[in-house]
Amino acid sequence: MKEWYSASELAPLFGVSIRAVNKKADDWRKRPMWHPARNAQGVWRRAEEGNGYLYHYAVLPAVVKAKLVVESAPARDDDEQERAATKRTLSAEAAWDLYGRATDKKKTVAKGRLTILQEVEALVVGGVAKNVAVDMVCQMRGVGVSTFYLWEQRVYGVARPDWLPMLMDHRAGRQVEAECHPAAWDYLKSDWLRGEAPTFTSCFRRLEKVAKAQGWLPLPSGKTLERRLEALPVPVKVLARQGLEALKDLYPAQERDRGHFHALEAVNADGHKWDVFVQWPDGEILRPQMVVIQDLYSGMMLAWRVDKSANNEAVRLAIGDMVEQWGIPDKIWLDNGRDFASKWITGGTPNRYRFKVREEEPAGILTTLGVEVHWTTPYSGQSKPIERGFRDFATDLAKDPAFAGAYTGNKPDAKPENYGSKAVPLETFLAVVADGIREHNMRRKRRSAVCGGVHSFADVFNASYAQAPIRKASGEQRRLWLMAAEQVKANSETGAVSLNDNRYHAEFLFEHRSRPLVVRFDGQNLHAGVHVYRQDGGYLGFAECVHAAGFDDVTAAKEHARLRRQFMRATRDAMAAEKRLTIEEVAALLPRTEEAPAPETKVVRPLFRSNGGAALAVQHDPDAASDTMTDADFSRAFTAGVRHLRPVPVE
Repeated sequence: MKEWYSASELAPLFGVSIRAVNKKADDWRKRPMWHPARNAQGVWRRAEEGNGYLYHYAVLPAVVKAKLVVESAPARDDDEQERAATKRTLSAEAAWDLYGRATDKKKTVAKGRLTILQEVEALVVGGVAKNVAVDMVCQMRGVGVSTFYLWEQRVYGVARPDWLPMLMDHRAGRQVEAECHPAAWDYLKSDWLRGEAPTFTSCFRRLEKVAKAQGWLPLPSGKTLERRLEALPVPVKVLARQGLEALKDLYPAQERDRGHFHALEAVNADGHKWDVFVQWPDGEILRPQMVVIQDLYSGMMLAWRVDKSANNEAVRLAIGDMVEQWGIPDKIWLDNGRDFASKWITGGTPNRYRFKVREEEPAGILTTLGVEVHWTTPYSGQSKPIERGFRDFATDLAKDPAFAGAYTGNKPDAKPENYGSKAVPLETFLAVVADGIREHNMRRKRRSAVCGGVHSFADVFNASYAQAPIRKASGEQRRLWLMAAEQVKANSETGAVSLNDNRYHAEFLFEHRSRPLVVRFDGQNLHAGVHVYRQDGGYLGFAECVHAAGFDDVTAAKEHARLRRQFMRATRDAMAAEKRLTIEEVAALLPRTEEAPAPETKVVRPLFRSNGGAALAVQHDPDAASDTMTDADFSRAFTAGVRHLRPVPVE
């Protein structure tokens, strides 16, 4: 593109006549004139041929300048132009990629260079000669003129929006790496990447000894090798030096949306060991284990039980509490421990302890209730939302003022100063935990997705529970979670059954005295009563506990006497209802028996001779007209018999 243009050349670019261009040029000629002898800068001069004038492109408007650039560009075929545009596009993309990964310092320098180019361009458009504008701006900004033209060369032919990344310094500094023997580098990595996690200093010290013996010298400096080790992939370093669990934690946990459930549709359960010493009724002091069931939709704790250790009975009772109070869930996520995987809980469901289900295996409680059982990953708190609640228990509830002196700390090296100074009675511990769980459920402004930072777990659970299709348990289903005791024999007199020094009685037991029975009961609340079954599994009824009272407990004695009188009165009423006739009416209805005639004697007692001989033959009277003996006949026969008897001497 040339620098000087005549009015006839500019007219088509302006889209006006030559006369109009000359009229516009009157203003241009008021500016300095160019003198070739002195090479003085100007924006107009006389033409070498004719009387016309020539005008410098710097005085032209930006639109006209753009047209001059396009018209002065060398002709290219379509394919060449397309390839050039693609090359510029790719270069711009690469430049922007480098710009995005560059430091803020490099970005700031590039922005300063772009500002200088824009200032020079603004002065030139405003009528200042380019070399004058460059000198002015470079002097003001403290930049060399040659440096400015180097920057201008970088953006030549580049679209204006892509100037910024092109002006950034792409130099990466010194890239030459110090040479290191491959065997030495392998030795250092193998020594440093191991579970003992040795320090780099000790590894480098061993490397120096081995390299000297093996001829691996020279070695790079320790700092250089340390930087190379730190540049290894982070997952590789974590796995080698910290282990598989640390690598698992390094991977982002999956965020599971629980909002599509409704209340009690899905629950999860797990065990938690308290950091509190508790004294049990038998005098033993230890840290209790708690089994908790949590609603997945709301996060509300639904049921919980405490025992000395994790066992299937605590799990069974917690499930029973949930079924009794709320209903039967559709799905449950359980920890894959043996207490939850017990056949009495999940029999009929495969797990990591029971890969195959045998036909003769008894169906567990959850299987019988139709609950879909899912197993969580062992030792993985990320897959169990209930672990978040346990963290609240460990940080807040375990440090309740009532537990002062009994708190053990959550780690061996975090024991408080008053560690082991006392143990909390079991009754106190259960009362504090119950109150804490209620507060946990009712605390407002929860930041979960369903609570929205406003509601509590209990609020959202109750709102959903009121509209959700809840499966309620039948009477027999509610008794499935109770513990069974075989061969409990009823008392032979009262029919009462005894279990762990407790007696249970109900009226229906009178019919089963001395018989073997089966009872189901709550192992942690024996005073609540028992459910009684026949040996064949038939349900008989509920028997209440007969509490033992103190010898001098007058109130209990009066209550017992009242209940006994009530029982006797009720029995008399029942007897009266059964006996509709009095004894006189019964006697009157009984028919009298008439006197029957004497039977005829067919056999006569034999008479023996006085000398002990054979018996006399029976003499029949041939003249007797009938078989009836008269009084005279009797006298004659009696006299004859007496004569033959041996007389008995009288002493």
